[in-house]
Amino acid sequence: MGWLSSIFWAFWYILPAYFANASPVLVGGGRPIDGGRVWRDGRRLLGDGKTWRGFIGGVLIGTLVGIVQYFITPDFYGSLETAVKLAFLLSFGALIGDLVGSFIKRRANLPRGYPAIGLDQLGFLISALAFAYPVKTLSSGQIIFLLVVSPFIHWGANYFAYRMGWKSVPW
Repeated sequence: MGWLSSIFWAFWYILPAYFANASPVLVGGGRPIDGGRVWRDGRRLLGDGKTWRGFIGGVLIGTLVGIVQYFITPDFYGSLETAVKLAFLLSFGALIGDLVGSFIKRRANLPRGYPAIGLDQLGFLISALAFAYPVKTLSSGQIIFLLVVSPFIHWGANYFAYRMGWKSVPW
């Protein structure tokens, strides 16, 4: 596989996670996942920005992206079952990574929406890759590529969402 093809398939593979991670901005709101509970430090577990609707909506959207991908490139997945499993695990993993990042940010007493360089841009990606590993994985070169480019994609997507009025901060 040539390097350009390798880059394309790396993006294709991770697309459900990217969509899942971005979707809560559009479909979120409602009841917070932490239900208002606080940790032993007296601060919220996750905060109001992490809601059940955003989490479930993100997982569903990411999984749907994977299903659409299957119908475009069935050979990449081998079966619809594999596509659904992979897309679900990438999406679920991405949002679990985001929740872990939020938990860490609350422990560091960072306010909602405050940027945490690296954690915000890579936590979702690393978690998505870890969750999806049992079903299908990428080469180490593809993973390194995604680790390098994902922060820029994340920043660009956040800036776009900010300019569209979907986010209150550009990061």
